[in-house]
Amino acid sequence: MQSPPVAGVRSPRRRVLAVVLLAVLVLGALGGCARVRTALALQPDDTVTGEIVVATPQTSPDDRGPALTLPEDISDKIDVSDYRQDGYTGSLLRFSGLSFDQVSELAAVAGPVGQQRTELTLRRAGNRVLVTGKVDLTTIAVDKADFQLKISVPGEVLDTNGDTDSGTISWTFTPGQVGDVRASVAYDDPDAPSATAWTVGLGLVVLAASVGVVQLARRTRNPPLTPSGR
Repeated sequence: MQSPPVAGVRSPRRRVLAVVLLAVLVLGALGGCARVRTALALQPDDTVTGEIVVATPQTSPDDRGPALTLPEDISDKIDVSDYRQDGYTGSLLRFSGLSFDQVSELAAVAGPVGQQRTELTLRRAGNRVLVTGKVDLTTIAVDKADFQLKISVPGEVLDTNGDTDSGTISWTFTPGQVGDVRASVAYDDPDAPSATAWTVGLGLVVLAASVGVVQLARRTRNPPLTPSGR
């Protein structure tokens, strides 16, 4: 599956995306035999575009895979279609323009977070976004298990333990093991003042100061004339 194209309320200097991977949240319901592929694309304005495949091996012609219930407040922003490929059946979720908080909310649709020991966190630190997390699949059977995560970024990948290719970081998780997720990405903070705005603002301050100096100099050199007393 290809990654989606890199196309709320936000704290000014720090955004935390507390996303528990949908791939892990559904494990209790899917019994380990599953395909869960999550692809997220971080946008320059700190919104998220993505798609998620949630599927299980098809058991009959009428089998439609696991049922998902979307949060009501973002259901109109998510397109859900049937997924059937390679003997799996389920759902394909597509979305764009979601905030970090909304992606976190979407990730929780398949089960309670507290039952799993996997999470993914994105934290902004200046002009960097730090990605950390882990995926604990120690209780998952190997048979027909396919768990993947891809994150496309609009900047430079500085460091990661995943595989990189043209701005996309990918992880493939192995059933029976604990997988670590780590990456550091550099791209501008959308809430930081732009260089142009800073330059224009500084120019206005300098201009105002210059006008004040000129006016003061004129008053000093040319004091007003007053009639002499008789």
